[in-house]
Amino acid sequence: MSSLLTTEAAPSRHAFPANGPRESDAVRGPAYQVIRRNGAVTPFDPTKITVALTKAFLAVEGNSAAASRRVHETVEALTAQINDALTRRADHGRAFHVEEIQDQVELALMRSEHHKVARAYVLYREERAKARAAEASAPQDAELRLHVTKSDSTRAPLEMDRLSRVIEEACEGLADVSAAPVLAETRRNLYDGITENELGLAPILAARTLVESEPNYSAVSARLLLDLLRREALSFVHGRPDRARQSEMTERYPDYFHAFIKVGIEADLLDPELARFDLAKLGAALKAERDLDFQFLGLQTLYDRYFLQTKGIRFELPQAFFMRVAMGLSLNEIDREAHAIEFYNLLSSFDFMCSTPTLFNAGTRRPQLSSCFLTSVPDDLDGIFKAVKDNALLAKYSGGLGNDWSRVRGLGAHIKGTNGESQGVVPFLKVANDTAIAVNQGGKRKGAVCAYLETWHIDIEEFLDLRKNTGDDRRRTHDMNTANWVPDLFMQRVESDGAWTLFSPDETPDLHELYGPAFAKAYEAYEAKAERGEIKIHRRVRAADLWRRMLTMLFETGHPWITFKDPCNIRSPQGHVGVVHSSNLCTEITLNTSDDEVAVCNLGSINLVNHLSEKGLDAARLKRTVDTAVRMLDNVIDINFYTIPEARRSNLRHRPVGLGLMGFQDALQALKIAIASEDTVRFADESMELISFYAIAASTNLAAERGKYPSFEGSLWSRGILPIDSIQLLADARGGLDLDTSTTLDWDGLRERVRHVGMRNSNVMAIAPTATISNICGVAQSIEPAYRNLYVKANMSGDFTVVNPMLVRDLKVRGLWDEVMVSDLKYFDGSLGAIDRVPDDLKALYATAFEIDSSWLIEAAARRQKWIDQAQSLNLYIANPNGRKLDALYRLAWKRGLKTTYYLRSQSATHVEKSTLKGTDGKLNAVSAAPLPVAQEAFALQASAPLACSIDDPTCEACQ
Repeated sequence: MSSLLTTEAAPSRHAFPANGPRESDAVRGPAYQVIRRNGAVTPFDPTKITVALTKAFLAVEGNSAAASRRVHETVEALTAQINDALTRRADHGRAFHVEEIQDQVELALMRSEHHKVARAYVLYREERAKARAAEASAPQDAELRLHVTKSDSTRAPLEMDRLSRVIEEACEGLADVSAAPVLAETRRNLYDGITENELGLAPILAARTLVESEPNYSAVSARLLLDLLRREALSFVHGRPDRARQSEMTERYPDYFHAFIKVGIEADLLDPELARFDLAKLGAALKAERDLDFQFLGLQTLYDRYFLQTKGIRFELPQAFFMRVAMGLSLNEIDREAHAIEFYNLLSSFDFMCSTPTLFNAGTRRPQLSSCFLTSVPDDLDGIFKAVKDNALLAKYSGGLGNDWSRVRGLGAHIKGTNGESQGVVPFLKVANDTAIAVNQGGKRKGAVCAYLETWHIDIEEFLDLRKNTGDDRRRTHDMNTANWVPDLFMQRVESDGAWTLFSPDETPDLHELYGPAFAKAYEAYEAKAERGEIKIHRRVRAADLWRRMLTMLFETGHPWITFKDPCNIRSPQGHVGVVHSSNLCTEITLNTSDDEVAVCNLGSINLVNHLSEKGLDAARLKRTVDTAVRMLDNVIDINFYTIPEARRSNLRHRPVGLGLMGFQDALQALKIAIASEDTVRFADESMELISFYAIAASTNLAAERGKYPSFEGSLWSRGILPIDSIQLLADARGGLDLDTSTTLDWDGLRERVRHVGMRNSNVMAIAPTATISNICGVAQSIEPAYRNLYVKANMSGDFTVVNPMLVRDLKVRGLWDEVMVSDLKYFDGSLGAIDRVPDDLKALYATAFEIDSSWLIEAAARRQKWIDQAQSLNLYIANPNGRKLDALYRLAWKRGLKTTYYLRSQSATHVEKSTLKGTDGKLNAVSAAPLPVAQEAFALQASAPLACSIDDPTCEACQ
């Protein structure tokens, strides 16, 4: 075994940059090269893996004929597996360190359960490491012989002094981090002829390997990434090689910003109107120190998908990015510079963040800033295919879609024009599904759409099967989200174990437009007609059986989601001008749709944890944030680029916005409140009351300044019925509602002001998932509980170690944060529950999503819902689901008056991969000689279908 893989290395799974280095930066020569420990570079030869593995197996298992045959077959399979793992995400022409291939060999041996060979290999590596440490180190002046290959293929000496200064600067002001281990790991990956890009990557990747032991290395990684980004952006906008350290950026930002705007306009990326701003004033307002507030995942996300780039070169620095968005939202303001600075300060402080489409497109030539679009599909061929075309046009510029398909006639229904029978709604859903794939939101992310169908539709049972992996694939939509639009009458029939009748909408057209008691009356009349034989297409089922099947499909495929028609309509402020026929892609938007109007919503989220003080929520700061945020969201409506006239008509007539929140879990942990507790329910109530009060007041103030929205008269607002009042309308329709409706603020005064002054926006609140913008801000998603306290997050930018910094802080205070705790957290999938030495109060405070009863999430959501005029994206979690649990959970959601639910998440049967390896980010190191299980990755979530806005799928942020 003495020669086992001591000279070969393989392509690393570097996560950054997502699209790899430019060709001009590539290492010349063989496809893959190996960096030896002395910095020399040799070709990578995969056959040496086979030879080394064979020697290792024969050393352990002997060299009999039978053993040799068995070893040959095993080694052949392992070699292919290792080579595939090494090259899967490698960039052509890259060079890699010798130990990276050894890490992959070790991982493959453990995955295939060859524990004896793996144990021997681990021991061998440790012995070799000790031997190398005992040997005399290479002369220090060897570093002086290393050279950097520039983009023009010229070579220059590698400046170790500057590299050391950059790493030291990245560690300044951060507790419990040191430049020494980062520099040591960086040196290990240097070689003669390294490219500029690889040299920039080396310290970033080095710092990332330390994150699991100290979360602050995530900030170090981000600062090192900034150094690489500064070189890229400054060189491009100034047209010459340029770079700057962070300490120089306060002086450099103003000049750079002026050049950035000029270059962006010349590249046809920025709106020329931005040049008319006082750029000197705006440049002076940039706060370079806020570049240091990023965690690595947030900055990497911005780099990969948000910063402006041309030909693969990013030329937008973080503070310019926030100012560009602020300028794009200030175009119609009278004092544009003052409001741009106000908006910039809110965004760059992470107190509030606009949704992804706004961040993508504000200030550009095509400012499609809205997040969500809701449509209603008519029951004729022209209308159906116009709806599909509208989907494509709306998705092109990053819009998320919700389609109401309940009007399309069902299977077997009569087609008058051809005297034939309809194939039902499913074939058209297949077309919509494929359109979402084809139009991938301008090439930035997958198209995303959710189809809604009412529970009385004759095709509902086929609709439930759309996401199954079995059956006729022509009647499956594997990429489309689906949701049930459930009337109260159905839930009442389930409760009473009654029958339920399915109809085709061409024979019962008014059911689509009715809700509450009016729906029940009409529905029962149609049932009577069906019994008399006056309706051709109908089928009677047991309501409880259909409900059971809905829940079964939800568990098995993740779809269709459960959303409730009557609460969405009865509590809608806009019931006087239409009907809510569906929600949106992420189930938080509840707006009217019709043939003439495509509902549009414009989203942004408050970072709740940033609004805490020693006494709890800082109401004054929260009010300032809400005032500015509502103004920004209202500006979106007028600046927005509309791809279809129905969307423009609807948005300008009703002017809805959706102010939400994120960082709820962070706020709880900062306040030492366990999520599964009455205190959390109360905090959800109190925090949402403040947000609701300030948001409604802000919209009223805008109405006084700019005028009320055109369809205000006749709305619930105009009648003095606020969201806290409309909950009583639902209670009246149902004959009661078990919900605490107490208040603490001066709602009477606000109610009168709304009635007399009006509202600028028909709707002002909605809680979106915030999957991506929460990453940018470095906080927990939306109102979500923590998935795990330590895990590996995989997305388009690579694999990232994520550690809960608040947990680490609390464990340090109690003297419990050490290498054993890191290993325990990995082994127990980021959960504290089974770690005996952790006190019970910390276990409760840092309980993860699958350790708590989801009924607590529903109770907290119900308290929020009473204040919200739209809805909230509410995921539910069940560790060990069964029919009884699901039934109880979703009935509770309905009984508490929730408007919608989102994903049901359950844990996979096989949790996570276990091995004797530690480390993440594609780099694994031996830690133990014995084959004891320690988790490399920290969690796995299961829904048979992909999770649209989940933590590990960054390709959809339509509502973020």
